[in-house]
Amino acid sequence: MASNTATMGNLPRGIGICTTIPDILYLPELIFGGLVWILVACTLVVPANPQGWVMFVSVFCFIMTFIWMVVFACGGHHNKGSWAAADFAYHGIAAFFYLSASVALARVTLEMKDGTNFRNYQLDISAVVFSYVATLLYFIHTILSAIRWKSF
Repeated sequence: MASNTATMGNLPRGIGICTTIPDILYLPELIFGGLVWILVACTLVVPANPQGWVMFVSVFCFIMTFIWMVVFACGGHHNKGSWAAADFAYHGIAAFFYLSASVALARVTLEMKDGTNFRNYQLDISAVVFSYVATLLYFIHTILSAIRWKSF
């Protein structure tokens, strides 16, 4: 079971990011964000603009979450109050970005419903589901990061 000791004024270091709340959410965020990235990249990009936004958000959040996780794992955060605030801000922005990308992807997928390529439609449905799961994970991480930030 995950420990919540990091939520009471401590930021995790090393392997602690895999055992503390909200930092245990880094890995699922990476997994579901990567799945969105892969599934959208596999489909035919019919309306390029919304799909381009979805790709930008999924790649950007994947890379930034990985970097953020490495910084926490290596113990690169010295001013704990500032890092807790930055963690809250990053995950809030990521949740907002993913929500906007999820809505755009869902709209594009609904418009593809009457199309002839059923495989792309199935891939887009999967991408929409994983995108909303990633949005939920980032939102939960935002809430838990805000609680941790307020405890400083």
